[in-house]
Amino acid sequence: MDQVLNEIRIAYQDVGINNDLATCQEQAEAPLYSIHFNQAEELFIKTAEPLFVPRLPIHHDIKRQTPDAPYIRSVADVVRQLCKMLPNCMAGLSYFFDPGEILKPCFYHLYKLEDNIYLYLLRLDLEPRHLEIEVLQAGSNDITPAYSTKHLYLESELIPLEAVMWENGRVRAFVLKQLISQTWIGETGKGYFVRGIWMDSDLSKFFTRLFLPSGKRIYPFFPLFCKYRTVCAAAPVLTGSGRRHLLPALHHSVKLLLPEMHQIQETLRSAKFAEDLPIYQKLREQLPERWRHYFNCFSMESYLNENEHKEYLLHHEHKPSV
Repeated sequence: MDQVLNEIRIAYQDVGINNDLATCQEQAEAPLYSIHFNQAEELFIKTAEPLFVPRLPIHHDIKRQTPDAPYIRSVADVVRQLCKMLPNCMAGLSYFFDPGEILKPCFYHLYKLEDNIYLYLLRLDLEPRHLEIEVLQAGSNDITPAYSTKHLYLESELIPLEAVMWENGRVRAFVLKQLISQTWIGETGKGYFVRGIWMDSDLSKFFTRLFLPSGKRIYPFFPLFCKYRTVCAAAPVLTGSGRRHLLPALHHSVKLLLPEMHQIQETLRSAKFAEDLPIYQKLREQLPERWRHYFNCFSMESYLNENEHKEYLLHHEHKPSV
């Protein structure tokens, strides 16, 4: 995925994989999965049946926009499995190749709400995590092992768009609606210990807390978060209905936050997020009561996994959109 300024560019789309996705249909009784986060706040799902991932190349020249045929065959195999395992999650999506991260196949769908366009972007992370897989065929320095797993790591997000760029009837780029000018604050430390200070985390807390009942916490899940210098929505419920449920909140948050974004950024440059910040209280008071409870359908439960590492289980109660 080539990000140039405010664009996400599509390098290559495979006709065969997209034909397979076109035949994937939602089912009334689809297999279930559970939604989790690990200690590093990474999203993953646990599936009832294992996913078999073929060996994949580790290296790729970023200047080559077209992948090799064996790579496409391996990705196509994964996609066909997912269409059977998770049909309600894959139905309606289109595939594209990201030469910058070849172990993360990308899928997308476009939504329109009023006069605004939103991109749904799903990125599967096929890099093997050796505590969570069963190796079926050894890898090397140049190729991953073939493995099976019931843990599928992914990024699932909704992004507001300014425009969609087309060329010869095909999507070539998504122009992002960037609401945030700069999230870099400064640096701390000296010498080798210098590190940057960014406000992305505080912005994510600000956006999400507006739509949560006072005192409720669902860490490490932020339904609204800062990325690509804009406001995005995390979509852990991977079905079409799950994505559509989040669209009104993202749409309303963009309209609410845009006029105040400069003041929000200036406040967070000098202060950590807190619910007693005047700008937060001002926006909270402007929200109708129903919006302040929009994400009350989510709750979080922590537990220790089989390796005694802390993880989180996300519970979701489906409710009609506001």
